[in-house]
Amino acid sequence: MSRLPVADRAAVRRATLGLLGRDRRAVLVVLALHGAAAVAGLAAPWLLGSIVDQVAAGASVATVDRLALAIGGSVLVQALLSRYAQYAGHRFGERAVARLREDFVRGTLALPVSVVERAGSGELATRSSVDVSTVGTTVRDVVPAIVIASVQLSLLFGAIFLLDPLLGVAALAGLPSIWAVTRWYLRRAGAAYLAEGAATAELTETLTTTAEGARTVEALRLADERIGHGTARIARLWATRRATLALRTVFFTVVEASYPLPIAAVLLVGGYLLSRDMVSLGAVVAAALYLQQAIEPLDRILQFTEQAQRGLASFARVLGVGQVPPEPPGRTSAPPGDRLVVRDARFSYGGGRDVLHGIDLEVRPGERLAIVGPSGAGKSTLARLLAGIDAPRHGVVSIGGCPVTELDPAERRRRIALVTQEHHVFIGSLRDNLAFAAPGATDEQMRSALLAVGADWYAELPDDLDTLLGDGARQLGAAEAQQLALARLVLADPHTLILDEATAALDPTTARRTERALAAVLTGRTVIAIAHRLNTAHDADRVAVLSDGRITELGSHDELVDAGGAYAALWRSWHP
Repeated sequence: MSRLPVADRAAVRRATLGLLGRDRRAVLVVLALHGAAAVAGLAAPWLLGSIVDQVAAGASVATVDRLALAIGGSVLVQALLSRYAQYAGHRFGERAVARLREDFVRGTLALPVSVVERAGSGELATRSSVDVSTVGTTVRDVVPAIVIASVQLSLLFGAIFLLDPLLGVAALAGLPSIWAVTRWYLRRAGAAYLAEGAATAELTETLTTTAEGARTVEALRLADERIGHGTARIARLWATRRATLALRTVFFTVVEASYPLPIAAVLLVGGYLLSRDMVSLGAVVAAALYLQQAIEPLDRILQFTEQAQRGLASFARVLGVGQVPPEPPGRTSAPPGDRLVVRDARFSYGGGRDVLHGIDLEVRPGERLAIVGPSGAGKSTLARLLAGIDAPRHGVVSIGGCPVTELDPAERRRRIALVTQEHHVFIGSLRDNLAFAAPGATDEQMRSALLAVGADWYAELPDDLDTLLGDGARQLGAAEAQQLALARLVLADPHTLILDEATAALDPTTARRTERALAAVLTGRTVIAIAHRLNTAHDADRVAVLSDGRITELGSHDELVDAGGAYAALWRSWHP
């Protein structure tokens, strides 16, 4: 149901205990305060029962007043203890949720890039937002409420048994039906909520990808197809939500019908015992009040049981991110050379048909290679293999004689950088956005990198490098965001640079200027450009023509034009 792992119950149980164990002192304080509040809450029904017995025995008004004053005092003490217990509980919950979010971010950042891309934006977006938020609510509100209500119920039923064991047995009249329906519900709820979470992720991804590709959808007249696709996803989500609603409908109906049973049983049994002088009227009244008081914590437990199931399902999805095997450490030593070699590389997505068929290619250090070809020819797939994001199904892609995917991830990223059309502007200052690529870069180096890619718009920003970017601040257009990504690349200064249509968002004039500026800045570096504008191919040292997953032509621009093949025809159509 999901393209990322989902933790099993044992893992969720261990993680829950670990979350509580990391702040054990706070947990004990919360339990102690709520336990004391529950004990204080027992006083009022018992004192009221005493008033009934005292009045029946002919006690004075002063005696009743003293007992009434004691009731008021117990209620005040219970309110104060509950207030501080809730305060301590929320502080613990916020700390636990903060740790959970930090662990989730660390786990997400440790995911291999190929796993992230296969999972899709909707899956991670749902887990990082909806699921983490649901778990936060569960940790902060649901778990403490269930624990506290359980303590209160134990004390209330214990108090009834102390009043009279027969009344205590009668008070259990509603438990069999509640136990049976709860067991029925719990057996089905986990899988149902996991299915709902997966359906939510699919719908999120569908909406996200459709919105991001709106222009393409419009250009290719795919609106009806995308509407149909979205409608199918909505229908699946609706079906999963109806399934969980059906479970809740049965669960809550049976539970609500079970609440009056214990009170009725206690009154009937109490009346019988009272008629035979086996129990006092005050004890019967106190027992009935205890049961009336027990409805609220019992209802809270059962209400939150539903939310707990939702929270456990979300927790399993959140923990699943950490179960993805990290990228293997690989070789920490740098390979002896920088020559990129592809030998008989074949690749397929998800075990399907091959999209690359026996690619053989050598890229010399310092060479500028352009890869051209029709859409769907496999250009971006080849770029991913060269960058080490994916490994070929057959064959090898190596740098300096070492398979790219066997390099230590940090060493691989230092040597090879892949820049695509997709760029992200992080919430923060322009300086923060640039520092991701080179944390030690000076302001002057950052400004030089921006100028090198033609991003002279930075000079017009109100606070220079300190200008805040992203949501709620200065918004960058697609072209500006692309230039920002290229400036990061200049700062990172990798030896091999792979540009997968990285200037597609720029207008032709700006793109041409940016590519020339990059070529000057990256002199001596290996540059592999997936070219959609043939001017890029014209300036390259060599051009590789890719068609149907195969390299059909390889040579310089002039050589390929003179050969009169597919590239020459493409060039003539580009420059009639």
